[in-house]
Amino acid sequence: MMANDSGVDFDNVYQAMTADYPRAKNFARPGLAAGPCLFKDTMQLASFYHNNFFLGHAAMLINEGLPDHLVKNLKQKMGGSLKNKKIALLGMTFKANNDDIRESLSFKLKKLLEIEMAYVIPCDPYLPETASVEQALADAEGVILGVPHNEFLDLTITVPFVDCWGVWRKNK
Repeated sequence: MMANDSGVDFDNVYQAMTADYPRAKNFARPGLAAGPCLFKDTMQLASFYHNNFFLGHAAMLINEGLPDHLVKNLKQKMGGSLKNKKIALLGMTFKANNDDIRESLSFKLKKLLEIEMAYVIPCDPYLPETASVEQALADAEGVILGVPHNEFLDLTITVPFVDCWGVWRKNK
């Protein structure tokens, strides 16, 4: 978030840090990292260490702020307003390739988009009550990749988009 806010392409930084560097091969990609474990594990570690686990608390705060950051980035790419825009939100579960929605930050992201008065088109191949990928992309004026399901990895997006996971790097 700091890199992007400073005009630095984090995907380029990530590539520079990890390319041909075996010690960084497991360096985690950015993205929405909610689900039940982040909170549970942070609270357990904080309790174990007498509530002196500020790094864990900071990680939770940063993670909770990512949906707002994604909305801000899409607004910038779409001329400063999302009012009455159709935004496809691809991925509603808390992690890729499953149907578990526990603590998914995509729902917070959806709510923030709605606060901006956007029409949100939720799309998740693992949740039957959401739009199909084809329909979501046909209607969308903007796209946010919430979860990098396999079904989304090779898409070519032709409207403004935000992909904090870096999977659509080829579209840049």
